[in-house]
Amino acid sequence: MKLQLNSTYLLMAFILFLVELTIAVIGGSGFIRHTLGDYLVVILLYALLRGCTTLGVWSSSLIVLLFTYTVELLQLTPFLRYLNLEQHTLAKLIFGSTFGVLDIVAYTLGVLSILILETKVFNPITS
Repeated sequence: MKLQLNSTYLLMAFILFLVELTIAVIGGSGFIRHTLGDYLVVILLYALLRGCTTLGVWSSSLIVLLFTYTVELLQLTPFLRYLNLEQHTLAKLIFGSTFGVLDIVAYTLGVLSILILETKVFNPITS
């Protein structure tokens, strides 16, 4: 893996960051904030990874999926307390505070969407 900037993916990551920020600020609770936000954060992380590295579609997707699963599974533990971050709103916003099976489903659907778009829609010949 080499570091290499890709402006297309970085622009997509920036736009998704703004969408996520909007959802966090005015999204309230429910489907949009929790499920759609989790779905989009996987795509955001993927775009950020692809925007900064030479990793391919499958490698980037797997890394993002494993990362999001790990963070979600850590929510079953008091890891924010271990890191002395349980009172920090930003840490709770980024890492979450409660485990949810629907979050795992949203992450998985996000990665599946990435794989379908990248291999079947945007680049069907080389897949």
